[in-house]
Amino acid sequence: MKIGLGIIGLGYIGQLHLKHALQLEGASVEAVSDISKRALTKAKEAGAKKAYGDYNDLLRDPKVDAVVIALPTHLHLECARRAAEENKHILLEKPLSRNVEEGKEIVAAAERNRVKLMVGYPLRFNRSFTGLREKIRSRTLGDVEMAYATYISSGPFFHRADAHVPVPVPDWWFKKKLTGGGVLMDLGSHMINILRWYFGEIADIKGHFGYRFNLDLEDEATCVIKFASGTLSILNVGWFSQSYELKVDCFGTVAHAEAQNRAGNPFATLTQMLTMGTSSFHLPHLLELQYFVDCVDHDRTPSPSGLDGLKDLEAISLAYKNRIWQDSCQKK
Repeated sequence: MKIGLGIIGLGYIGQLHLKHALQLEGASVEAVSDISKRALTKAKEAGAKKAYGDYNDLLRDPKVDAVVIALPTHLHLECARRAAEENKHILLEKPLSRNVEEGKEIVAAAERNRVKLMVGYPLRFNRSFTGLREKIRSRTLGDVEMAYATYISSGPFFHRADAHVPVPVPDWWFKKKLTGGGVLMDLGSHMINILRWYFGEIADIKGHFGYRFNLDLEDEATCVIKFASGTLSILNVGWFSQSYELKVDCFGTVAHAEAQNRAGNPFATLTQMLTMGTSSFHLPHLLELQYFVDCVDHDRTPSPSGLDGLKDLEAISLAYKNRIWQDSCQKK
C-alpha cells in the first residue's frame, strides 16, 4: 500500500520535496497546500492529485497519511500541532521552531497523538557526511581532538536559476520574531545537528555574531563548542558570500578526515537530472524523503527525530546567550 503524502508549503524547498515525492514508488502525492494559486496550479500540473489553499483542509483529507511541512519557521508550531491532532505523521523542515518553548510543544503534540515526527536534515543522508561518521565511530581517526564545521553561502540572497529577473526575498526571512534568529538558526542548525550526530552531547557552546548587512538578526556566526566526549569544535556559518562552502574537518590522534558537499557544474547536474531524476547535490533530500516514507510504512521511529531538533534549538539558544564578546556596533 502506498503512503499518501501531503506537501504543505510550495516555496523552493517545498517544490523540491514535491518533485522527489512524485518519484517515490512507495508513496503518492495526494494533496498539496499553499496560499499561492500559481504554485497550486503548477503542482497539479506536475502530478499532485488535489490542491488546497488552506492546509487545514489538507490535514482533514483521509487519503493523506503523512505530511511534509515546508512553511516559514513562525508557522511550524501551529501547523505541526494541527497535523498531529489529525494523526498525520510529520516531516518538518528545520529548524524545528523559533525557540525551545515552541519546540517542546511540537514534540509533545507528536508524542501525545502518537505520530512520527522527523526533522529535515539532509546532511544525515549525504554519503560524504555519513562516511565521516563511520570513520569517527570506528575510531579510524583515533580520538577526534578538533573539528571545524563551515557553512558559508549567500543564504536568502541566492540566485533563483529559473527566474529571468531578480526575485524578491520574502520579508519573513529578516524578522527575528518570525525566524527566531539569523544564520545560526538557518545554516547553523544543520551543522550543530551533524556535529551532535558525530560527537554526542554538547557540554558548552559560546557564540560571536556579525551584522554585515545591518539586519535585525545575525548574518554571520562563529561558535566554540565543547562536547562531553572531549572534542572541541569551531563552527563558522555565514550568508555573506556568493561562493559556497559546506564541510566538516576532523583532526584525530591517528588521522585527519573531512566531509564536503560540493555544488555540481551545470553539465553534470543536467546529466544527473536526466539519468537519476535529481542532481547529486539534491540526492540527500530524495533519500531523506524515501527514508521518512519507509519509517511510516514499516512503523519505525525516524531519525533525526523531533527531540534531535529540540536539542539543536537548545544549543543555539545557549550560543545566543553565551556571547564570546559583544562589539559596540553589534545588535543585541
